[in-house]
Amino acid sequence: MEGQDREALARRLVDTYSDQLLRLAYSLLNNVPDAQDVCQEALLKRLDHAPIFESREHERAWLIRVTINLCKNLRRSPWRTRTVGLDTVAEQAAFQPEEGGVLEEVQQLPAKYREVLVLYYYMGYDTNEIADILGIRADAVRARMSRARQKLRLGLEVQGYGKLSR
Repeated sequence: MEGQDREALARRLVDTYSDQLLRLAYSLLNNVPDAQDVCQEALLKRLDHAPIFESREHERAWLIRVTINLCKNLRRSPWRTRTVGLDTVAEQAAFQPEEGGVLEEVQQLPAKYREVLVLYYYMGYDTNEIADILGIRADAVRARMSRARQKLRLGLEVQGYGKLSR
């Protein structure tokens, strides 16, 4: 790919996907610098490998899958489990969830539950599409969604939101 074409593609990728990928990564990692690194790495993978996509939606799904995989790899990293992030000793990051809010409660859920909630409610995928992205059965996606909603409901009720309807 020529320099101008590569630069134009990079600009389009950043303009089109960076915000979504950053939010997805943050929702899975709960850490702004790590989310920024993952977002950048996902966009660079797309830029370097240049696979052929059937549509923009196919490209978006590929980038989401890469972002999720990078987040999982980072969470499993031995480095991450043996270090204390700077965010624990420095000022809070720019977009931390407000204390006692719904987003904070979502961030407390295990990663496998956060993944399906973010993909369904924020990214707008249906359960079959989420199953394809995550490489699991649609039944498993629906079960995770149900458990995630139940845990979220219980957490919010404990925080004083009252009895939430099902």
